[in-house]
Amino acid sequence: MTGARALGDGTGPAAGSTLKPSIPQPAVVADADALDAVARDPGAAGGVADRRRGAGLALGLMSAAAFGTSGTFGTSLIGAGWSPDGAVLARVSVAALVLTGPALVQLRGRWALLRRWGWRTAAYGFFGVAACQLGYFNAIARMPVGIALLIEYMGVLLVVGWLWLRHGQRPRPLTIGGGAAALGGLALMLDLSGRGGVNPVGVLWALLAAVSMAIYFFLSASAGSEPLPPVIFTWGGMVAGSVVLAVSGLTGLVPLAVSGTDVTLLSHQVSWVIPVLGLSVVAAAFAYVTGIGAARRLGAKLGSFVAMAEVLFATAFAWVLLRQVPSGMQFLGGAFILLGVILVRLDEG
Repeated sequence: MTGARALGDGTGPAAGSTLKPSIPQPAVVADADALDAVARDPGAAGGVADRRRGAGLALGLMSAAAFGTSGTFGTSLIGAGWSPDGAVLARVSVAALVLTGPALVQLRGRWALLRRWGWRTAAYGFFGVAACQLGYFNAIARMPVGIALLIEYMGVLLVVGWLWLRHGQRPRPLTIGGGAAALGGLALMLDLSGRGGVNPVGVLWALLAAVSMAIYFFLSASAGSEPLPPVIFTWGGMVAGSVVLAVSGLTGLVPLAVSGTDVTLLSHQVSWVIPVLGLSVVAAAFAYVTGIGAARRLGAKLGSFVAMAEVLFATAFAWVLLRQVPSGMQFLGGAFILLGVILVRLDEG
């Protein structure tokens, strides 16, 4: 899940800014060497920005790969009698438990910072963790998976549109071309030629997932003068998301079912604990933490396009692990998605 990132492309202080000696800036100390280099040589600012984007792209691809494993782990649970909401609830709640220790260590003496970020963290959990997944799973219960995913990934266009309307960042030709190439490639990857009607209620659920995805990227990218560390932000979001998912299941909004029987994973019978840990540690905790780190370096627009690589990784994992060989059309779609990301990257400078 599907895993925009700041109100605007907020990536922190401008690379060429200087620090006033009389005002301590602990949040920027880690970049002191880079700032000194910029002060000595203003031309170094471009190098700092390039390294920042390079690190962001690496984190974004790691996040997309981690998110891409969710299909393999989730399929094994659903095949053993778990409902989608049950699998997602286990994924999110266990991820929250896994991150509790590291988050509490990082919070020592910084609880005021968590209070300042309280509403963003709650919104991240509600939209980015819970609503996005609820919207998607309810959509695929009523319409073909490919169409539901395509509508969900329209959230990338919502990011571009919001940046244009709210912040005056009018999309340039490279971004428009990249968006067209990426969405066209996504359509080829998902093979939308299959049968199946488009259910109006399913479309509404898929649109909820798209809007939630856009909000997820903006919230993930938000930084400010003293950003909440990604581990703490993810942990808080997982806790909030767990509450929303539990309430939605217990109230009957979506079916909630779990099973303690063994599951089939990679043609082997294993305990249900194995795929739950895979979903929680790899496809949730690691994926969301690295996704936030990528978003804060890339900004909402580029970060959302890089996240589309999740579809490529999911297809690759299904090929290698489940022997689901992609078609020639899917290979072509993957090439178009990569082309779209490259065009948007070039447009970022």
